[in-house]
This record gives sequence, structure tokens and C-alpha cells, in this order.
Amino acid sequence: MEFDPVYLLLATAILSLVLFSLNQRLASPVIAIFVRWLRWLLFAFGGAFLVVEWGWSTRSFWVLTIVLFLVWFLLETAYNWLAITALSESPLPLFPRYVANASGEEWPTHSRLLKVRQWLRAQHYAQVQSLKAEIGGGIYLRLSVYQDPTAKTRIQITFVPQANGAISVCSTLMSRTEDGMRYITDNLYLPFGGFYPENWLVERKPWMRSLPWLLARHERRLSAVREQLAPWTVEPVEDLNQQQFELERLNTELGFLLPHFQREEFGKMTYEGRFRVWLEVWMLDYFGRPTRYL
Repeated sequence: MEFDPVYLLLATAILSLVLFSLNQRLASPVIAIFVRWLRWLLFAFGGAFLVVEWGWSTRSFWVLTIVLFLVWFLLETAYNWLAITALSESPLPLFPRYVANASGEEWPTHSRLLKVRQWLRAQHYAQVQSLKAEIGGGIYLRLSVYQDPTAKTRIQITFVPQANGAISVCSTLMSRTEDGMRYITDNLYLPFGGFYPENWLVERKPWMRSLPWLLARHERRLSAVREQLAPWTVEPVEDLNQQQFELERLNTELGFLLPHFQREEFGKMTYEGRFRVWLEVWMLDYFGRPTRYL
């Protein structure tokens, strides 16, 4: 009995739709990666199959598959580049400023997210501050900052709103030593593409969505640190805004961002900066890892 590839294509299409529908509620970047790959493969293999079946080309199935695979790459490349250019030329801030969140909307009421807060409390992490930053159009990035009883590790929970109304959650763990080194472990999946200060030791783990696993990874990193850890004394809002200021200054000096007097005419990012963001978008969207670890 011969195998009919139509069934495989149908199964792939159904699986893609099921995962897409599931991710409408979960907003998981890991599921999103699988959806993107399934969509790309379905376009390439399914399109080649239809072209051969309908007699639109005399080329072999595999040649058509490779061509359509590259066509998808070019289309998505053009889309991402236009989106990055639009962001660079828009008034939206790349490094938004944070303010204290007194609106009472500090934590979403979804049961999936409430479990994260319950776990933090069970581990004796206390909330230090709730913050928000406007990223444009009345849309806010909301953060809730916790720290352990010794005040030597802070956990920053970031709620990222999605276009469909779902909320994705990311975690950033931060510790610092007495000599000024800052250890950061996060699972952010948003592209950055810029440069970090020399005293920042950043490890990004977009695949590691579990906060307990991320904390365990952060603690393993700290166990190898010889310097004494220093407790956090500055408020989160002050520290975060200082971070944003330092990142913008550094990335302007190193050529990721244009000087302020040129931004109105040419946008915020240089062409090198846009390329770095474009490359990181690809790496995060399809492999779940930032480019700086290549």
C-alpha cells in the first residue's frame, strides 16, 4: 500500500492550526516557534506538491520545495525588515521609562499567572514594587519586582501583552556583587540586538519558561562567583530607569543607535543596528536563542 503525502500535509496543517489556537490562550513563545516551523514547511512542501499535482511546472518536487522554502524566507525577511524600519522611525521608545504602577492592575488574574505569584510567595520572595512603562498607543508593559529575604536576588516578572489580548510572562533574575558586577538570567524572547555594559553578565534562556528552572540556573551561576554578593538597596524603579539610560547611552556610543540630532531624519537605529535586530528576530523566532551566543 503506497503512502499518500496528502494525509501528511493535512495532518501538518491540522497540527499547525491546533497549536496556533492553543497559543492564542497560552501565549507561549516555545509553541510559537513550532507553529512558525510548521507553517514554513507546509508552505514549501505543500506548495511544491500542489504545483506538481496541477502540472504547473516540470521541475522536480525537491527543486520546487527548495525554491518555495527560499521564497518564504525572502518574504518574511522583507516583512521583518519593514517592521524594524517602521519601529526605528516611529515615536515609540526603544528604552521606555518606568513609573510606579498605582492602578491596581499589577498582576493578571489568569490562573496560569496566579500560580507564578503563589510560587514566589511559597519561596519567601516578597514584592518590592509594581511598575509600568508605556510602549505606545496607551499600551503598557507591566512589571512586578520581587526579592528574596536576603535582598541579594531580585526577580522581575514582566507581562507582555499580545495583539489577541493574551498575556505572555517573562522572568528576569538579577544579582550584583560588591565590586559592581551584575549577573542577569532571563527568559525574554523579545529581540534586543544591542550591546550590554561590560559589568553585565547576561544569560538569556528563552526556551526555559519555568521560573523554578530559571532560578535554579541563576543560582548555579552565582555558585561559581567568588566575589561577595551585595544586597539591593536602590528601589527597582530607580534602578530600571538607570539601566535604560545606560543602555541607550552605550548603544549610541557603539553605533547601534544614531545620535539624537539625527534620529528625526534617519530614525533611531543605524543600518548595523537594524541588521542586528533582524538577525536576532530570526534566531529567536525559529531557534529560540539570541544571536550573541552564536
